[in-house]
Amino acid sequence: MDMINITINGTPVSVPAGTTILEAARTIGIEIPTLCYMKEKNEIGACRICVVEVTGARTLVAACVMPVSEGMEIKTRSDRVLKARKKTLELIMSNHNCECLACDRSENCELQTLARNFGVDFNTYKGAKTEVELDESSPSIVRDDSKCILCRRCVAACRSQTGVIGANHRGFDTTIGCAFETKLADVACVNCGQCIEACPVGALVEKDQINDIFAAINDPSKTVVVQTAPAVRAAIAEGFGKPIGTMGKGKMVAALRRLGFDKVFDTNFTADLTIMEEGTELIGRVQNGGVLPMITSCSPGWIKYCEHYFPDFLPNLSTCKSPQQMFGACIKTWWAKRNNIDPKDIVSVSIMPCTAKKFEVGREEMQAAGVPDVDYALTTRELVKMIKRAGLQWDNLPDEEFDSPLGEGTGAAVIFGATGGVMEAALRTAVDVLSGQENANIEYKEVRGMDGIKEASYTVGDLTLNLAVASGLENAKKVLEAVRAGEKNYHFIEIMCCPGGCINGGGQPIQPNWVRETVDVKALRAGVLYQEDLDLPERKSHHNSAVSVAYSEYFEKPNSHIAHEVLHTHYVDRSKTIK
Repeated sequence: MDMINITINGTPVSVPAGTTILEAARTIGIEIPTLCYMKEKNEIGACRICVVEVTGARTLVAACVMPVSEGMEIKTRSDRVLKARKKTLELIMSNHNCECLACDRSENCELQTLARNFGVDFNTYKGAKTEVELDESSPSIVRDDSKCILCRRCVAACRSQTGVIGANHRGFDTTIGCAFETKLADVACVNCGQCIEACPVGALVEKDQINDIFAAINDPSKTVVVQTAPAVRAAIAEGFGKPIGTMGKGKMVAALRRLGFDKVFDTNFTADLTIMEEGTELIGRVQNGGVLPMITSCSPGWIKYCEHYFPDFLPNLSTCKSPQQMFGACIKTWWAKRNNIDPKDIVSVSIMPCTAKKFEVGREEMQAAGVPDVDYALTTRELVKMIKRAGLQWDNLPDEEFDSPLGEGTGAAVIFGATGGVMEAALRTAVDVLSGQENANIEYKEVRGMDGIKEASYTVGDLTLNLAVASGLENAKKVLEAVRAGEKNYHFIEIMCCPGGCINGGGQPIQPNWVRETVDVKALRAGVLYQEDLDLPERKSHHNSAVSVAYSEYFEKPNSHIAHEVLHTHYVDRSKTIK
């Protein structure tokens, strides 16, 4: 490998050819500020915050896109550089809604941090502002272009998912939005929220429902029940300043009780229930000539994507509701009957790493008891805000356990939060069922990891199962097109909308882009879940004793008539609604 020798602020540095100035600076602990840059996704050098001085160059250069060359002398903090960055920030502020105290991203805003670091005067440049309109049409995402800085990071993030947003108009009138100014709710957006995670400011946020939850908790006529998805525990502590990869389950449960929820349950219960239903469905399709490959149905962003872009694969989708919706259905049927509560008096709340869950709760077909299975889906970020608003001190909360019986889950359920987790959980049960014995080897590591597409084959008796795992819709598209073309022959496919799975969902705590560039956030969060899997006494879904009770008392057996009535669903061809 050819090495290039340069100096940065007088320090000699040797880096491989092709390395950018930004990357070279990071090797010696210098973080050059950026706003538009996202590695391999948005390398456009547009914001000009990353400019540096190169000896011999007539103008300052963008460090994020400029490759180093032999003998290059770089200054990242000269007077010329610092003045240019400050002026650029002041110009951005001149067309920015600077109501920072009321902004959802206050204290976690990359622009605000830079403005503070550079001592920016918000009033240096005054004049006209670009006219914009607030878009609150989506059930999941609010777009406020008065805060947009035209960095196009959201556009890049969306391009690898659905590509429904981009730049409109030109010059001073430029805005980011959907084509022809169409509302977000009227295009084929899948509500994944990856645009929110990419945004450096508060131009994109989830639709906040915190006040609705506090109102329900304070209504004595309502029984308010909450469930939390496995990926939430792997990231919530970040919202309180803890390192990435910190387990937050015990304190999260304690916080939810102190917020006033009547019951605090674990979505892991219905993740195990999903495996029982989905595994039975898969075995039935394989043995009885059903539609193959069967594809998982846990991710609502993926489901909506399939409905919009690949409706010919709708028969391939597992008919199982997602664990969130199964949980709500269980609460308002079996649990309500068990506790003699009218389902209409139950408020079912979920805490999810996912903004698409806000869309999913509103699907008309999700009403097993004649009322919505789940009433409200909150993101991890919203729960962090609720805890802070209530004055709860995270560090002083004890570690508490979920309520029973819907608080019981196995290791198989925990790993649902990482890409490949649903597949591995299904294998742990399916292999036991097909072989007729308890198998000690239950870690299927071929389907683990953050690769966008993973393939594996496992032989059980006379049957060989061909499997695929895809995370991120760009990769899902590749897998489906290969199946459609006859190039691949799978029995079972797991697809997660968000790259890396739920641990990287659009509702998780937002880390600054420079952190995401230098730390493997997805792997650290996934590690929390795999460690909990190792620590739990039961690691197979069919060993969940509470699930066994649910079948004996109400659902009879997997894929029974009543199980189909309550726990399964159908899908909608949305291909003709794309604009």
